[in-house]
Amino acid sequence: QVQVVETGGGLVQAGGSLRLSCAASGSIFGLMGWYRQAPGSQRELVASIAPGNGGERNYADAVKGRFRISRNDGKNTIYLQMNGLKPEDTAVYYCLARSLPEGNVDKWGQGTQVTVSS
Repeated sequence: QVQVVETGGGLVQAGGSLRLSCAASGSIFGLMGWYRQAPGSQRELVASIAPGNGGERNYADAVKGRFRISRNDGKNTIYLQMNGLKPEDTAVYYCLARSLPEGNVDKWGQGTQVTVSS
């Protein structure tokens, strides 16, 4: 059974930092990434990373230069280091893990709340 579990959210002041972790299990995973959804808004891509050394990374324009995504393939785990946080980063952050044996089906975590106070 595939499981995707996020940890590391919380409350932080503007300008602060947080590190999110996402551990996936129960399959072989290709692309993994972070999405976020603020109240009243659609879920949007934050960052994604392909497997392997030097796996391609993609970032939303709003987080470039402030957030960094990384990956440990041996642990099926990705991380999101968030620096210079802004109130507009406040959202529920979801982890996505693409399950290869199931035909590239996207599996989602339950989400973790990130709140940035001004």
